[in-house]
Amino acid sequence: MTESTALTGDCASCFGLCCVALPFTVSADFAITKDAGKPCRNLDTEFRCGIHTQLRQKGFTGCTVYDCFGAGQQVSQVTFGGTDWRQAPQTAREMFDVFPVVRQLRELLWYLDQALSSTAAARLHPALRELQAETTALTAAVPADLLALDVAAHRRRVNTLLLQVGDLVRATIPGKKRDRRGADLIGAKLAGSKLAGATLRGAYLIAADLTGADLRCSDLIGADLRDAKLHGADLTGAVFLTQPQLNAAKGDATTKLPTGLRRPAHW
Repeated sequence: MTESTALTGDCASCFGLCCVALPFTVSADFAITKDAGKPCRNLDTEFRCGIHTQLRQKGFTGCTVYDCFGAGQQVSQVTFGGTDWRQAPQTAREMFDVFPVVRQLRELLWYLDQALSSTAAARLHPALRELQAETTALTAAVPADLLALDVAAHRRRVNTLLLQVGDLVRATIPGKKRDRRGADLIGAKLAGSKLAGATLRGAYLIAADLTGADLRCSDLIGADLRDAKLHGADLTGAVFLTQPQLNAAKGDATTKLPTGLRRPAHW
């Protein structure tokens, strides 16, 4: 199993943690409101979703775009040794609190894995490997240590390197690159836009029209792509684009994707 493969949710090895630990609010993404720590009404006795094949039709689009980056199986099988919260209800609260912490760490590992696959960032690989090893060790910590961890501080350390990686990748595109970091581009008409090598970190691209846009080697870490139109867009070499971001967007068979990401079934 490769590192990138391991950093994908394996629901069969999880105790339905995203269906219990996380809160839902009635919206376009969820048909119900659910408090953190309360099992979703669709979770069955085997920790499986009873409407998995009908989530979009039943109003649970948010579930179809979510990925825990493997935190579910890590917490279920490693942190808590394969004993579920129904068998040991005294562990439930701690398990549910640990899950989002590990999820953040696993997401950071995914970004670090992507950074290490970049030849443009080869000079940063030693520092990236050190942080990768440190982050991996943190995910294996006991619950008390995980809950005491300053995840935000660790994320800042990782992000310092990821910024440099993004800059090195974007520099492979000649000419001046656009900086739309954190920009409000909700519903923007960007069809056919030349955004190769652009930084779109944290940009709000909700329902933006990026049909046929050139997004090669762009930095999309944290960009909100919910309902963004990516039909015919070229995302080849885009850095830090995640599967959940793609799952939340709209595209088709002509959308060009970075290596390692799959075309969502609903496209």
